[in-house]
Amino acid sequence: MLAHELRNPLAPLSTSLHLLQLDVPDRQHLVQMADRQVRHLARLVDDLLDVSRITHGKVTLRREPVLLSAVVEQAVEMIRATTESRAHAFTVSLAPEPIRLDADPARLAQVIGNLLSNASKYTPRGGSIWLTAERAGGEVAVRIRDTGIGIAPDFLPHVFDLFVQGDASLDRSRGGLGIGLTIVRNLVEMHGGRVEAHSGGLGQGSEFVVHLPLAQEAAAGRATGRARRAPASAGNGLTILIVEDNQDAAESLAMMLRLWGHAVETTFDGLAALELVARHEPDVILSDLGLPGMDGYDLARRLRERPGLEHVVLVALSGYGREEDKQRALDAGFDHHLVKPPDLDLLAELLRRVVGTTGEPTRARR
Repeated sequence: MLAHELRNPLAPLSTSLHLLQLDVPDRQHLVQMADRQVRHLARLVDDLLDVSRITHGKVTLRREPVLLSAVVEQAVEMIRATTESRAHAFTVSLAPEPIRLDADPARLAQVIGNLLSNASKYTPRGGSIWLTAERAGGEVAVRIRDTGIGIAPDFLPHVFDLFVQGDASLDRSRGGLGIGLTIVRNLVEMHGGRVEAHSGGLGQGSEFVVHLPLAQEAAAGRATGRARRAPASAGNGLTILIVEDNQDAAESLAMMLRLWGHAVETTFDGLAALELVARHEPDVILSDLGLPGMDGYDLARRLRERPGLEHVVLVALSGYGREEDKQRALDAGFDHHLVKPPDLDLLAELLRRVVGTTGEPTRARR
């Protein structure tokens, strides 16, 4: 099953690339098809890495006081495009009073996002999805309910087991390894909570309930909402330096950034990057971490040691997406960490924020 699901996206991806080399009509459709399959393959790899790290106890929660509403908002944004494309009626209803948790906001958003993604995946077009949250004693109950295909009674007790799927034909038609719910259960239990699955049977929809302990009063007093920064205006004109030893990756990313209206330079190693920055300061540096000679971490440290470069936004591009990998990049001096291949929507939003709400590059306001 594992090999089957990993190879599945490769077939249409390979065919699309071959067709693009020929003079065929509707090339844009082929590009979109290839993009979908690459994203799907990246999600499968991310899930495999996550479940391996979690089940081997290699994930450490970065707990902090957080409002549940902020976590839900982040999770909803993760799947909004999917629900809209499938014309789902999506309703979110939270308790009016703030619900404070002592949790890892990124991992908790992953839990809720996975459950919402499952609900959308297994709910037919035009169906409904509800997310509600309310206090229940010393805990909060987050419920995600849908009008989807439901869960067979004999499968319900095993729904959180690793590599277990219900109706294989149904699951494979939607893509997946059967590990998303295993990740959910493990992350919830790491937070001291529990998760339940309910369904009236096939065709009756499903409901998943996540129970989490509320923050202690001491932590609750410190909890603050993580309000998202207002999206910046979509201004162009940044000067961007790409540092990437994979020439194809560097050139393709540079082409995309130039299409967005930015001035882009590329280089393939850290020492050359330092020389370029000395001659012409960029607004943003997108750097691979596994560079030959001077790696991306050393490059970031050297750049942060130089006076006058405080305004330069450093973005790490890495094949590793673990929390400890992200933290290592931040500790070295990077401002952001993106996993390869970078999500272009996330990158575009990041660059809009650099431009700022005035439409001026951030460096102009230092």
